[in-house]
Amino acid sequence: MSTSDAIYIGTDSGATTSKTGGVRADGSIISLKLRQSSTNSQAGTAAVVAGWVDGVVGFLQDNQLTWDQVKGVGLAIPGPYQSYGVLDRSANLPLEFAGWNFHADYSAAIAAKAGRRIPLVAGNDGNYGGVAEAARVRGKRQAGVVMLAPGSGLGCAYVDPQGLPLDGDNFAGMEAGHMPGTLQLLGLRPYRCGCGRDWGCIEAYSTISGLPQLLEDVIKKYPQHELATSTASTKEKILSLRTRAQKGDPLALEIFDIQAKALGLHVASLAVALDPEYFVIGGGLIDPDATTPEFPERYLNGIRKSAQPYLFPAQRKNVKIVEATLGELSQAIGAALVALYTDKRTQS
Repeated sequence: MSTSDAIYIGTDSGATTSKTGGVRADGSIISLKLRQSSTNSQAGTAAVVAGWVDGVVGFLQDNQLTWDQVKGVGLAIPGPYQSYGVLDRSANLPLEFAGWNFHADYSAAIAAKAGRRIPLVAGNDGNYGGVAEAARVRGKRQAGVVMLAPGSGLGCAYVDPQGLPLDGDNFAGMEAGHMPGTLQLLGLRPYRCGCGRDWGCIEAYSTISGLPQLLEDVIKKYPQHELATSTASTKEKILSLRTRAQKGDPLALEIFDIQAKALGLHVASLAVALDPEYFVIGGGLIDPDATTPEFPERYLNGIRKSAQPYLFPAQRKNVKIVEATLGELSQAIGAALVALYTDKRTQS
């Protein structure tokens, strides 16, 4: 098999859905269509591994590829971890998954299917998503990249100039959503985060998880607003905010402006620590299929405006804050790229 025929597979294991993608030896994406299947966690760890393997089989078939071409596999899976490849207690998986050596089980299953050992790398799904976005945004350049992806929580990743993520010594590297925000500049009280910390995790000011507390505070300025007297549930209220903001609702716009300001201040904090050239902003607030063109531009400009005064002079000139482009592809493709980069490093 020639080097040009080699491929690297990425498995993105979410709590409910697993996705499979891949890259070629030059880093190019094999297909923009991921193979998707149920993670099937309620059936136990063996069922999850079987689903991952079936995903690889299906992806290879979909793209007229063979196991002989597979030189490495990457697995993106949410933490926390007890150690490398061993899951800790996860809020989104059954209790019995704690202590599961998913790396050993998936390695064995891949080897059994391929008829040979194939190197497997595994890591945090947010970190691996950052790897893919970093490869896209910087091209052939060597530059540090931070990805921040606000959604239900705040996905964070730092990718070094060689393309690999910061995992940390305890596999908790770049859990930057749980760093405290600069509350004196936001003018807000410390919100309690879902992680249990009460020091004002930035995640609580920049994502869906913190919207109930943010709405509770901001709505006091709008006593005549429809949501101030609505009998709808808190969940219904917060899920209506993005639609309201895109229609120019002042309350909703103020809330998302606060979130943009909070994330911009966090960009500045991370720039002090990591000094990357790029910050890539992902998440639903910049999704072109879910927003008007004006809304993500307002949001990104709010981030840039908030960060700018707190950057060092050279950073103000050189740091780029841009939007993510890969969407749901990022984590599977990132896992495949880490498998590729790891293979290259072992060969050098």
